[in-house]
Amino acid sequence: MIGRFLRSLGVLTVGLGVMSLLAVSVVGQAPTPATKAPATAATPTAAKTAGPAKTSNWTPPRTAWGDPDLHGVYNYATGTPMQRPRAFGEKEVLTDEEAAALNERNQVTINTDNTPRDQVGNYNDFWMDAKRKNIVADKRTSLIIDPPNGRMPPPVPLTEAKKKEAAELRAMNARFIAGFMQDYRDGDVGNRCIIRRRNEGGGHPYLPSIYNNMAQIYQTPGYVVIYSEMIHFSRVIPLDGRPHLPQNIKTWLGDPRGHWDGNTLVVETTNFRSDDAMGHSLGRTGVTWGGTDPDTYTITERWTAVRPGVLDYQVTMADPHTWTRPVTMLIPWNKTDEQIYEYACQETNYEIYHWLSGARSREAKGEVYDPVAADREANGGGQEER
Repeated sequence: MIGRFLRSLGVLTVGLGVMSLLAVSVVGQAPTPATKAPATAATPTAAKTAGPAKTSNWTPPRTAWGDPDLHGVYNYATGTPMQRPRAFGEKEVLTDEEAAALNERNQVTINTDNTPRDQVGNYNDFWMDAKRKNIVADKRTSLIIDPPNGRMPPPVPLTEAKKKEAAELRAMNARFIAGFMQDYRDGDVGNRCIIRRRNEGGGHPYLPSIYNNMAQIYQTPGYVVIYSEMIHFSRVIPLDGRPHLPQNIKTWLGDPRGHWDGNTLVVETTNFRSDDAMGHSLGRTGVTWGGTDPDTYTITERWTAVRPGVLDYQVTMADPHTWTRPVTMLIPWNKTDEQIYEYACQETNYEIYHWLSGARSREAKGEVYDPVAADREANGGGQEER
């Protein structure tokens, strides 16, 4: 997988939304009684007013041991931007006419066969998820439902240490995009196909991307496993009420703990590694470069079956050291008969040699790395999307 393409996955949902001013499909929640864990700062608050109501007189199926049955393969692709484009102002939902017009336009504007491909490695539309073009039921203007303006909350001012970290991350990203890597660390763990970072598509939160927008849910008594198509990792989620791991134990996927709130699967995840903190690829979308605080960052996810074949996925991110308030997104998961294939990403484990040798070869030929131009190309000049 070409690194430049991979690096772009985490921001393409926002970028496509700005170009196309897309709408979104979400569905309401339907909780029923069950053991409930204590509320946290990341507990969602906005879903009760978002999306159409669940199918009336429909009861979600149950597993043989009595839990709500959520198993299956789901696709969560949509072209809806994470943040509401500023052009929409306070408009939360599009009219039928607006949505129809956008749906027609999206078939052209989101088609990568119609966009410039001026560098090696870009793929045509054959390789992309066609469902990313779809305008679906409720026609919302952003995935974010809280704050009510549909945009990321203001960031907490960076400490001097975070400013330094942010500058280093920006510089690493710029060198990678420009093809002037200094060492292997300029290509992060996602680009090196070790594991997909949470915010680069395919990780959690599960944010729609160009492709591989599928996940499979497995259930057994006391556990739920969520398998991601992107770099094929699995989250094993215990439901037995055990406490989180000690604060000093951090993992790539965090430490998830789940419980049932009626028909809703609620999962709170903590203990993320500091080098996988939220904020790297989303630096242009209102998320602070440099990432979240691994000791205080949490995500709380809620999956609810709202009608046959549709899950309501709601996720709240919270970190008092990064944002001034939590942010909540709502994304539909649609059941599919499609098969999840292996994400064969071995090429970039070997490609590191070519990345580094290519950079040294360019230097030997007299090419000079321009950090200002590289930063402008990789990071949009530091400008937040409008």
